[in-house]
Amino acid sequence: MIVQLHRRARTTPAVRAEIQAAPASITDAELARRYNVSSPTIAKWRRRESVQDRSHTAHRLQTTLTPAQEAIAVELRKLLKLGLDDLLVVVREFLTPTVSRSGLDRCLRRHGVGSLRALEPAVPSPRSKPFKDYAPGFIHVDVKYLPQMADETRRRYLFVAIDRATRWVFVQVKPNKTAAAARAFLAALSKAVPFKLQTLLTDNGSEFTDRLFNKQKQASGEHEFDRLCTALGIEHRLTKPRHPQTNGMVERFNGRIADVLATHRFESGEDLAQTLARYVWLYNQHLPQLALQHRTPIQAMKDWARDRPDLFHKRVINRPGLDIYVIIR
Repeated sequence: MIVQLHRRARTTPAVRAEIQAAPASITDAELARRYNVSSPTIAKWRRRESVQDRSHTAHRLQTTLTPAQEAIAVELRKLLKLGLDDLLVVVREFLTPTVSRSGLDRCLRRHGVGSLRALEPAVPSPRSKPFKDYAPGFIHVDVKYLPQMADETRRRYLFVAIDRATRWVFVQVKPNKTAAAARAFLAALSKAVPFKLQTLLTDNGSEFTDRLFNKQKQASGEHEFDRLCTALGIEHRLTKPRHPQTNGMVERFNGRIADVLATHRFESGEDLAQTLARYVWLYNQHLPQLALQHRTPIQAMKDWARDRPDLFHKRVINRPGLDIYVIIR
């Protein structure tokens, strides 16, 4: 048991109990010499029944304002929204001339009106605009840097795709983030996804578009990624430059990946890839989400397939064991 004593205490609870148990025939002076304390200390503990320290807080507040005057000052503060100095002038003029500025301030703080800002009506903070509701097929795509492992000569990149409606995720690890890598990722995504791809939203990276890298500063449509989108009948949208929040859904998932990377120790690049594959499988199959009414992405996808079979080109199934979502090329 931890005993907390006053920093200047000369006795412990055990010593105090001995003092209280001492017979009346032993004088305070004798006990004081025995325990090397003063006679008033002995007398104090003999009078008490407890052996614990009492609070040293003053039992009565040292204030010049009576309770009635304090109530008036508090009401003036609430009704007139007077600053401390202005209220001090009013209190000295009409209540008591001896009140100090610090004493009035302590009074206001005791009654919860020490800050004028706290008296203002609470203004509800603007809620973040939710994503517009979409059916399955609107995909957010992004690339995340991966740390270089000890057995690697250079860092690799994680291509991430997440469906806006179902939060279903597909990832691949690539050795670079070139246009060819982005095209290969899109081809693999189109084969893996059970619903029809309608729209892809990406940033303005050179792996996805030539929008920022030509004289017109507009996408030419001749980029490898754009050509594959056209061939697959997919609309390719681009975020506004320097506005990553437009692609916030995939950015938030990348934050989850960052947490995985920060909380695990990886032995090799293969170990890293397998860990990411396991996490994506758990995310899709076993992690209910509030945005999906506490369903998992695969459950939400099954519900969509039941209600809107026209959006799907193959049956949604649960794959037993570890899904092979991470492909290293």
